[in-house]
Amino acid sequence: MSKDTIVFERQELVRFGHCDPAGIVFYPRYFEMLNALIEDWHTQGLGVDYAQLLGPRRVGLPTVRLDTEFQRISRMGDVLRQTIAIEKLGRSSLALRVVFEGLDGPRVRFDQVLVCTSLETHKAQPFPDDLRAALERAVGDKP
Repeated sequence: MSKDTIVFERQELVRFGHCDPAGIVFYPRYFEMLNALIEDWHTQGLGVDYAQLLGPRRVGLPTVRLDTEFQRISRMGDVLRQTIAIEKLGRSSLALRVVFEGLDGPRVRFDQVLVCTSLETHKAQPFPDDLRAALERAVGDKP
């Protein structure tokens, strides 16, 4: 699979609450947007309900690495195209490239690694079968 293959995409409007007194997105808000994007990708894109995964199923997907590059500012009213590409799918880990773009190009890029864990033991575990199958379909490894 190409590193540029997008497996999920959506748009988000930059709102007043995202911005600081200078009128630009306050950088921690990008991390909140990132987390919401990951949740929606699981539920809407992969068909694996994120709330059920963490709640009753007790499967965690914590971030263990997050490299961030802020490239341009975003202002209230901007629409950000948010994309997710899978860089690597392991037994219990997932490397992602996430980009938020405006009309003028990339605003912020994230290289993120998630690890599947048990919320009972807080130790790494293989992805559950349904999540593994959805991830494999997303990267095109299986029909």
